[in-house]
Amino acid sequence: MLQNIGIPGLIIILVIALIIFGPSKLPEMGRAFGTTLKEFKKSTQDLMSDDKQEHKDQNTSTEQKENQSAN
Repeated sequence: MLQNIGIPGLIIILVIALIIFGPSKLPEMGRAFGTTLKEFKKSTQDLMSDDKQEHKDQNTSTEQKENQSAN
């Protein structure tokens, strides 16, 4: 969806945001958006690493059970 916007679309969006929020609020909103995006990305990476670790733990426990039943 955002891939189809292009440079003219971004310029229009920025002009509209500038008109609505004014020049004093725009940098503040940009910082808040950046911080939110950073936190979201960090949370997503944490969830992915937790999922990988859980999957690895399950494989290890399955292998241990198979080794015990083979003995």
